[in-house]
Amino acid sequence: MKLPFIFAKRFVAGESFTESVPKIEHLNEKDIKLTLDLLGENVKNRQKADETVENYIKLLRGIDEHGLESSISIKLTMMGLDIDRNYCRDNLFKLMEVAREQNQFIRIDMEGSENTQVTLDIFNEAFDEFGSHIGTVVQSMLHRTKDDVDALAEKGADIRLVKGAYKEPADIALQNMPAIREAFKEEAKVLLEKTSFPRFGTHDDELIEWLKTYTTENNIPKDQFEIQMLYGLREDTMVRLTQEGYNTRIYVPFGTDWFPYFSRRLMERKENVWFMLSTMFKK
Repeated sequence: MKLPFIFAKRFVAGESFTESVPKIEHLNEKDIKLTLDLLGENVKNRQKADETVENYIKLLRGIDEHGLESSISIKLTMMGLDIDRNYCRDNLFKLMEVAREQNQFIRIDMEGSENTQVTLDIFNEAFDEFGSHIGTVVQSMLHRTKDDVDALAEKGADIRLVKGAYKEPADIALQNMPAIREAFKEEAKVLLEKTSFPRFGTHDDELIEWLKTYTTENNIPKDQFEIQMLYGLREDTMVRLTQEGYNTRIYVPFGTDWFPYFSRRLMERKENVWFMLSTMFKK
């Protein structure tokens, strides 16, 4: 595993929080906010899920101790969703209590489509209790996302819109990029109109330029939305967007369980292989 990790280190900040801190501070110094993502998924036993919750709590406290401009991203399958739905919910609420005490923010990441509904159900319960301390993610490639965006916007939820990285069948998701981009744009319009601070996670130049043009033409200030990218991809672009006055955020993954994160982006969608390779040389 040593040789692959040499390559993965471009996209994974480190195998521990301590190892990742200097890279996090480097990005904060460029006025880029961060979201830390402890890697892992699909935990199958309670001991491991309980340990994950404690590690998330330590991460929140570490962010506070180091004075970092960062939130955290979590996966419900790391907190026991595959074990028991209510057990997972209780773990999330335990973590959210710490986040609320420390005035921090947690985003529930979106996983494969088999977990979309239960993720949104648990998010809605948590949002009713913890409000602005929690947000979630929707994927424009899914047919259902238009309705999800409408419902979440009505609640005033904090939403991150992405195209989606998981390979899904045609009855569940759009299969071609022009259609996915068009869905992204339509859903972005709703979020920009109906939510106070939408987040847009994309490395797609067409979508970034569209966001800049659309918000300018509709007199939407730059400080009312956020553009997000993944660690290791186009840092110079993020610096430039920050200098142009846009809110920016980089998702920073770390942890020993890095291989599924890395391999998914290379294997689940064949175009990601070229994308990962090409962005290594793209500013």
